Amino acid sequence: MTEKKEEGNANTIRLFGIILPSLPLLLLRSGGALLRFKRDAKKGGKAFHKELLRQGINEATAAELTRMYLEPSNIKNYMGFFR
Repeated sequence: MTEKKEEGNANTIRLFGIILPSLPLLLLRSGGALLRFKRDAKKGGKAFHKELLRQGINEATAAELTRMYLEPSNIKNYMGFFR
C-alpha cells in the first residue's frame, strides 16, 4: 500500500515537472484567444444593434436585445462554473 502511494506521489511530481515549463506559453495563448473572442463578440454586438435599429426596433428594445445577445460571451458567466 505504501509503495503504491509513493509511486503515485512520484508520478504527480513528474507530471508537474512536465507541465510547469509549458504553463506560461499556455497562459499567453489562452489570454490572446480570450481577447480575440471578446473583440469579435463586441464587433458582432455592434453590428447586431445597428441592424436592429435599421429594421425599426426602438433604442431601448434594441439595447436590451443586444445585451441578451452579448451575455453568453461574458467570461464572468463561465468563471462561476469553476467555483
